[in-house]
Amino acid sequence: MTHEDGTTPLNHLVKVLRLGDPSEYRGHTYISGESLYFPTGRVYGGQVIAQSLIAASKTVSPSRLPHSVHGYFIAAGDIRQDLLFDVETLRDGRSFSARRVNVTQSEGPILTAIASFQEQGQSGVEFSDTMPQDVPAPETLTSAKELMEPYADKSPFAKFYAKKSPFDIRHVTPTIMLGADKDSAAHDSGKQLVWMKADGVVDVPQVMHRAMLALGCDQVMMEPVLRRAGLSISTPGISYASIDHSMWWYRDVDINQWHLYVQDTPTAAHGRGLGVAKVYTQDGELVAAMAQEALIRVPQQ
Repeated sequence: MTHEDGTTPLNHLVKVLRLGDPSEYRGHTYISGESLYFPTGRVYGGQVIAQSLIAASKTVSPSRLPHSVHGYFIAAGDIRQDLLFDVETLRDGRSFSARRVNVTQSEGPILTAIASFQEQGQSGVEFSDTMPQDVPAPETLTSAKELMEPYADKSPFAKFYAKKSPFDIRHVTPTIMLGADKDSAAHDSGKQLVWMKADGVVDVPQVMHRAMLALGCDQVMMEPVLRRAGLSISTPGISYASIDHSMWWYRDVDINQWHLYVQDTPTAAHGRGLGVAKVYTQDGELVAAMAQEALIRVPQQ
């Protein structure tokens, strides 16, 4: 599906992530940005994390790439308003650069994040967990776009995943988009495997690939919590929101290629659940890891 200006969802995503031109005032760098459409009418958490990463990168030497970001979602943002990114330089050392990013709209702050960048080419210890074996290839699985297409006229969420998502998402474990995974819930397990890549091809710098991975992962990070709890995205009356998000990159990312998300949830309590994931290339290389806590509420029966 294309936008009114003729661009695809993927091309529109790249445009949104590029942000505006930076301006400096009293030691801070200010950059404006717009929002992607999301069915809730609120600013999508993965989007603002990704944009914060790009905003911070505009103040760092190109030889340094982001290796981690830690963000707290303060309040819901309005997708009809532009965002203002206030980037503060915390430190520029010989190997690392640290930046704090505060994101605001007219009603006040919606996110605060700290991102760290590392000079490339540094050596040290190296190891990683292996990717699960005998995982079905993504080409053999049904995409979320196909799964949600029959429901696109009945649900704004289904329409988003069917027509407006810039990513091709394919679940190895049964998707919980359409209903609860009763078998996983019965076995007290939130483990899931998901393939994901850009729905199309982009030619962008590595920092943009990493930012797009940060945005894409947010579409599936809460699913293990729902899976283990016997819930689904379509559970009547359910509400959920990201509380925070942390991510680490260890190797270069190519968002045009398939990545396997190996996901789990170790605990949930007090209406909060913790989702974790490791991200692998099809060749088995571990490129990134992430964790996210989310608020999940379900009406009492």
